[in-house]
Amino acid sequence: MFRYLALTSPGIEVLLADEVKTLGATNVVQKPEGVYFDGDLATGYHICLWTRFATRILLRIGEGDASSKDKLIESANAVNWSGIFAPEHTFAIDFVGKSEDIRNTQFGALTVKDAVVDHFMALNDERPSVDKNQPDVRFQARLLKDNIAIYLDFSGRSLFQRGYREHTGAAPLKENLAAAMVKRSGWLEDTSKPLVDPMCGSGTVVIEAVSMAAKQAPGLARTVWGFDNWLDHDEALWQSKVIEAQEASEKGLDNYTGKVYGSDLDSRVLNTAKQNARNAGFSANIEFSVKDVNRVDNVFSTPGVLLFNPPYGERIGELPELVESFAMLGQKLKQQYQQWQVAILTANKELLAMLKLATTKRYKFKNGPLDCQFALYHMNEKQVERDAVTGNIDLSDQNSDFANRLKKNIKTLKGWVKSEGIECYRCYDADIPEFNVAVDLYGDYLVIHEYAPPKNIEPEKAAKRLQEVIFWAPKITGVDTSKVVLKTRAKQKGASQYQRVDKKNQSLVVNEYGAKLKVNLWDYLDTGLFLDHRKTRQMVAKKSKHKSLLNLFAYTGSVSVQAALHGASQVTTVDMSKTYLQWAEENFALNKLVGHKYQFIQANCLQWLKEQSEKYDVVFIDPPTFSNSKRMEDTFDVQRDHVAMLTDALNVLADNGEIVFTNNKRNFKIDTDALQAIGLKVESLTEKTRDKDFARNKHIHNSWSLKRIK
Repeated sequence: MFRYLALTSPGIEVLLADEVKTLGATNVVQKPEGVYFDGDLATGYHICLWTRFATRILLRIGEGDASSKDKLIESANAVNWSGIFAPEHTFAIDFVGKSEDIRNTQFGALTVKDAVVDHFMALNDERPSVDKNQPDVRFQARLLKDNIAIYLDFSGRSLFQRGYREHTGAAPLKENLAAAMVKRSGWLEDTSKPLVDPMCGSGTVVIEAVSMAAKQAPGLARTVWGFDNWLDHDEALWQSKVIEAQEASEKGLDNYTGKVYGSDLDSRVLNTAKQNARNAGFSANIEFSVKDVNRVDNVFSTPGVLLFNPPYGERIGELPELVESFAMLGQKLKQQYQQWQVAILTANKELLAMLKLATTKRYKFKNGPLDCQFALYHMNEKQVERDAVTGNIDLSDQNSDFANRLKKNIKTLKGWVKSEGIECYRCYDADIPEFNVAVDLYGDYLVIHEYAPPKNIEPEKAAKRLQEVIFWAPKITGVDTSKVVLKTRAKQKGASQYQRVDKKNQSLVVNEYGAKLKVNLWDYLDTGLFLDHRKTRQMVAKKSKHKSLLNLFAYTGSVSVQAALHGASQVTTVDMSKTYLQWAEENFALNKLVGHKYQFIQANCLQWLKEQSEKYDVVFIDPPTFSNSKRMEDTFDVQRDHVAMLTDALNVLADNGEIVFTNNKRNFKIDTDALQAIGLKVESLTEKTRDKDFARNKHIHNSWSLKRIK
């Protein structure tokens, strides 16, 4: 009798424990790390072929004390390694767990590896080689509470892979999780009922459903097993279990005459689903069709199960479409799918709120690194009654404070936008505290910035309000949901304000008063164009006509571009970021601005300023609120350091020159007395530089004109 450990994804352990019992295991114990069970070799082989919920089956070959490094070595040396595999075979050690003495899994794996090598060297002066990627034999050492259990990787890695999937996406649904969804949905209790996956993707859920209904052995297509090079492997016994599984699977498929249904909006991914179904041998049992989830009408005469795993909306631009789809889907379910069971797996729990349905059960699962909820709904009369009580017949008919305010703002700004010819502007800026977002239009695109909610707003309420924003914003602005971009912001410090958030490498060109400017709505928290400085750019540009401009902390150089287009005699653009300086050069190229009078300098602006002797007519300074960049020797705080910075700026200012200083630190107080002491006259420009779309936000930025006192 052997002791095994079956591993699986979090949330599936209960199903796995029941499964191995059904498959003949004894002494089954479910623990957080997996399911332990006893069984002879035939039982181990049988479970490898038939398990749907396990990701790996391990066989214990040794255990012992591991309270220290020396004890770990003793326990590893106690294993008869030469009785498990031959020295001509390669091996690998996986190590799981840590303790006070063994704090590093690499150290633990190396310690066990040395014990294996020492064993063979002492035996016959031969040492097996290590192959971490594709070893002939793999072991796993699991450290728990100062005890070490050493296992042979009996099944081999990724037991959930059935072999029918040709292509997978970036975060595919694993087959064992799909099987858990089918099991938890309740459909297996009566497989004569319709099963529909309206967002089937590559078909994993419907394929697993057919496989379970037809009683197929999911491990039959696997060609490589962890026990292949184990010295106690019984090939004859194994082949007998394989033949037994093949015969049972053929009989099961012959007896199953049912059909399940999968649809998806993407015809390309549906072609992959069809090929996967062919590979699995289930083409006759699955009907695929290209359909929008909101156009999947109920054509069945008896109630069934709607089971699906929608996209979660991690990808920027995807979430707005999902919010609208879920709102519409909730209505369709109430209207057409009465008495059906609906089962949905999602990592975006807030999406479920858009359905306006009451769950009968929720399970916690994990899909890779993502925490997911599997929600079950029974579409009974009470679901419709909830709408009668709350009045939620159609989300579009519901009153929304956010929608009303956004509509009012756009109406107010309409004439100004048209007369100014503005493409990019802010149409909502946290006007209502409960809806703590900013909404910007960039031509045909909409950018929603989510800010950290006020402390008195519960996170769940904030999440639901964000869903409401995402639902209404494209409707009110007339922007297609595919062109809506969501950005989540927290308070930023220093260089983190330019944090990369995605890698679409996509951009578009917008027009601002005749200047072409590249913006990237996807890859960074900021887009490359600060909309609140629209008037500032025009003001600096006009002041720079026939004059020299120094643009410090230049970001993407939009101020420099406007100055150059207005006829500045010289423009020097300085920024510490190579990325943004190249962006500035691209903006110049877009406007066909070339020549030696335009300079781009990558440098620490504060240090560079101290070392300059050249004089400039106009100096524009828009520093970060705070910076602790690794490329700066010291931290920078605009409140603390602005006088020192402006003192250095004065040294490069021409006799009749002007410094335009701005920052966006809330409650910033300029030290007028200190600046007057060094010979600078201070004039506030804030009211002049704040444009109509930022009229409500008195703290969006602060601006001053600084000139020499004569």
